[in-house]
Amino acid sequence: MRRFSDAFPSSIAFDAISSSLKSNDAERKDAVKKGNAVFAFTLKNKEGQTESWHIDLKEKGEVAKGEAPAGRKADVTLSLSDEDFGKMVAGKTQAQRLFMSGKLKVKGDVMKATKMEPILKRAQTKAKL
Repeated sequence: MRRFSDAFPSSIAFDAISSSLKSNDAERKDAVKKGNAVFAFTLKNKEGQTESWHIDLKEKGEVAKGEAPAGRKADVTLSLSDEDFGKMVAGKTQAQRLFMSGKLKVKGDVMKATKMEPILKRAQTKAKL
């Protein structure tokens, strides 16, 4: 299932993360063990539209559109621009720098948000941002 949205160019990273999690069962189980949370991302594009995706690293180790799996809620929600998300996934900026400059908003368990970086690095090698 394609998670990419034309209105959000950096959303291709969610497809890359998904394929990375699906490609190796042992790595997926390890990611779930280390992440132990549902991570939601709400991106805002240049036109002012917002869209959300989530990465379930609490149970299934999968990526989907929407704020959380059906009947559940995210442990942490990261809100930022599509452009900044693209830079973060590409390794051109750090989440901490975006947070300190007010470009990244975090709701929920902030400590869980720190566990997201290794997962985003999986997208760096697969997504061409």
